[in-house]
Amino acid sequence: MTVIDLNADLGEGDGPWRREPPADDALLDLVSSANVATAYHGGDAVTMAVTCAAALVRGVALGAHPSYDDREGFGRRARDVPADVLRAQVVHQVGGLVAVARSVGARVTHVKPHGALYNAVVHDEAQAGAVVDAVLAVDPTLAVLGLPGSRVLELAARAGLATVVEAFVDRGYAPDGTLVGRDRPGALVTDPDEAGERAVRMAVEGVVTAVDGTRVALRPASLCLHSDTPGAVALARAVRAALAAAGVHVRPFVDAPAGASGAPTAATRDG
Repeated sequence: MTVIDLNADLGEGDGPWRREPPADDALLDLVSSANVATAYHGGDAVTMAVTCAAALVRGVALGAHPSYDDREGFGRRARDVPADVLRAQVVHQVGGLVAVARSVGARVTHVKPHGALYNAVVHDEAQAGAVVDAVLAVDPTLAVLGLPGSRVLELAARAGLATVVEAFVDRGYAPDGTLVGRDRPGALVTDPDEAGERAVRMAVEGVVTAVDGTRVALRPASLCLHSDTPGAVALARAVRAALAAAGVHVRPFVDAPAGASGAPTAATRDG
């Protein structure tokens, strides 16, 4: 049986980066995990509470989505933040969401960095270490999501944290498996049919085709789409339909049976 998680970054509010109004409720009906903005790049305390409560009703798993302290840039601008400062900021963000989720009867299961921080921890040892240390300080049972082969997943696994490899159905890939910069051609995938086909290949074959035609191995346990990608709801519907047609079951990775295709196993915790 092939099982995959489908996650979306939610609770980010509105802003100049959006081309369409937020559609969090519609996306919560389609995804199995939600990464909730923790107020540094978007969202606020009330939005966190509302999003957590809405996810709980739907059985959607909750994750913290911390970022650099860069609300004006929506957390998508590179920042040179000292490791001790970043650790404190991530503790603040993750710990805050854990408390807010608890206040509405929900619990946080994972952490996924946002934007420029997500890209930094693919290779930056100090930044990755700060994120891992922060997660350990808040709750060592939380899983960490990231790109395959990323430094943050390596350090998290070494520290005993559960790790989850994810792939992006709405983002272009470079030949080395990193994401194409948002200011470059091919950065976004906005065609629903293409998104559906990519999702099936990622879930079933564990691969994606990079912008230059290179076949990139991924083997993800979770697929992501962004709520601010144009047509995000249509993309999510197409992805769900394509996965269902291919016999792929969508469920939170925390519920996926160990050893199932696309699901985390003991190896993801032990490194």
